[in-house]
Formats: sequence, C-alpha cells, structure tokens
Amino acid sequence: MAKRTRTRTVMALALGAAAVWAARDIPAQLGARSRGTRLARVEASPQFSGGKFRNTVPATDLVAASMPRLAVAAATGREARRPPQPVPLVTPEPGGDAQGLHVTWYGHSSALIEIEGSRVLLDPVWSDRCSPSRLAGPRRLHEPPIALRDLPPIDAVVISHDHYDHLDMATIQTLVDLQAARFLVPLGVGAHLERWGVPAPRIVELDWNERATVAGIEFVATPARHFSGRGLGRDETLWASWVINGPTRKVFYSGDTGYFDGFAAIGAEHGPFDASLVQVGAYGDAWPDIHMTPEDGVATHVDVRAGVMIPVHWATFNLALHDWSEPADRTWREAKARGVTLAVPRPGERIDIDNPPAVDGWWQG
Repeated sequence: MAKRTRTRTVMALALGAAAVWAARDIPAQLGARSRGTRLARVEASPQFSGGKFRNTVPATDLVAASMPRLAVAAATGREARRPPQPVPLVTPEPGGDAQGLHVTWYGHSSALIEIEGSRVLLDPVWSDRCSPSRLAGPRRLHEPPIALRDLPPIDAVVISHDHYDHLDMATIQTLVDLQAARFLVPLGVGAHLERWGVPAPRIVELDWNERATVAGIEFVATPARHFSGRGLGRDETLWASWVINGPTRKVFYSGDTGYFDGFAAIGAEHGPFDASLVQVGAYGDAWPDIHMTPEDGVATHVDVRAGVMIPVHWATFNLALHDWSEPADRTWREAKARGVTLAVPRPGERIDIDNPPAVDGWWQG
C-alpha cells in the first residue's frame, strides 16, 4: 500500500511539474496592452470609442440563443471535422527568385506572397496549437509543409489581427531571429510584438486606410468586420484586411471577417487585384457577422475585383462545426456558379497567379 501511495505521489508531482512547465509561457502569450505614444494613437483612431475598437457595421461574435444547440453539435460529428486521411503536403523547393506573382499557401491563413521581387509572409502560425497553452486548444491537422528556418528571405510579415490562429508568439520570436523582415500590424498589435522581443524599428502599426512602403511594396490596412483579444480583454487592438501593392501587381488579403459592404468600397478604391486570399472556413450560423461562409468569400472576391481567388482559413485547425472539406467544396461550387477563377493549392504548393492550376478536388479523397 505504501509503495502504491508513493507511486501516486510521484506521478502527481510529475504531472504538476509538467503543468507548471506548460503554463510558464501563458502570461507572455497574452501579449501586452498599448501604453504611451502607442496608446495615444489607439485612442485617436476613428475606429476607437468607449475604450474599444468598433466595426463600421456592428457585429455580434456569437448568438446567445444558439449556445444549447452548439453544445450538442460539438459533441457529435467529430470525425467529419477532421480530414479522412493525411493532408497531402507539398515541400516547397528552396531557392528561386520572387519575380512575377506567386502565392504559396502553408495552411490555415499562413501564406507567402512573392510579388515583383519581394516576399511577404501572411499571418504565420507554425506552432502545434493555436492557443496560449501547450496542453490545450485546437491542434494542427497537418504539419507545416516547410520549417521556418527553410523559408527564403522575407521582406515583410503582415498580421491581420491578434487571435491565436493568426498571431503566434513562438513563430514571431523565431522569425525575429531568422529574418530581417519588418512586421506590419493593425493598431495596438505592436505592443504584443514588443513584449515578445521584436525591436520597435521593425514594427509598423497602421490604422484603417493608412499606408506604409516596405521593400518597394505598398501596404494599406483596410477595413474588416471582426474582433480581437488574446485574454479576457476584448477589442483593444484593431483587426484589418490588407491591400498589397507592387509596382504593377496587386493582392488583397481579407483576414478574418464577416461579409459587409466595405469590400465593394475597397474594390472601388484599390482594385482591381491580380489575386485575393479570402477567409472561407470556421463559419457558423451562430456567428455570421465575424466569419464569412464560402459563398460570402466568393462574393468578397468579386467585390474587390480580383482575378484568381485562393481560399484560406481552412484545413489546418478545427475551429467550427462544419465538415473539414465543406469550405473547399462550397467555395468551388460557388466559384463555378459565378465564373470566378479559383486555385485551391495543397499546403506548401506554389501557385503562379498568371498560370494557376485547374482545381482537382484533392481534399475530397
């Protein structure tokens, strides 16, 4: 009996130590609040009032009446929310130049845009979980198709907002060490980056409709309909879609967003675009204002007047109740109905925007 008690004590201590080890990064993961001149910029923003950033069209992040139904749905159909077989990965070939216009999708919303000699990395998330905890939270459904150390030289890293599936502390810290890129972020997000060791001169914070030029590429932070927060506080940092302008080529990235008429305004002012990367996954009837359905995503692509559409924000993390393959299926169907040129790359696959491959339904195996 005494031996069994000792064994249980040792196991409990080991588990406790493991939990302490896993939790040690959580305070840093939460990021930091804006202070000083950064806070002054935040408070001066037309999007900021009453201590929070606001959407131009009000958005509800979750319909309370749907909670009981969601609880039941979350407990069923789990297998359909995962890929039925390993996700096919493409290992990007090293080297090569960044001329022309190419897009490499790494999974979820992480992508590399090579535009007229410059390289732009979108919302890089390489960690195993999109969560402040190493032990809990949504876990990757496939490995990153390339290691961070094997990325080519990056000129700019663009962040759409501060949620864990778009802003990953470990990835940012690794990129700071490996790359000389500058970080373009919405207002307030720079406080998180500075806490994580990003030098202030490498951080460019923009409000909606502000511009900055890095490595010959113009970046414009444009409106989106979403929310922000990494802890209990909400909407203390801004969220954005992004216009990426090369000397002659243009790309639009939606970030996370609900559908709204702001996209038509973006298309009128900044379009047409050669390509769009548009959120099509993690939608639900209970949160229609903050994540688009695939049909909304195709409508956004049309609104901004883009050429080739690449759907993102699907396949990598299980963040909603729809089937794993449903975002791609519905996007493909709607794109065909509306005459939209669609490219659905495998994670790691490099797409030449001037010669996109035909959609082959690789996710339907």
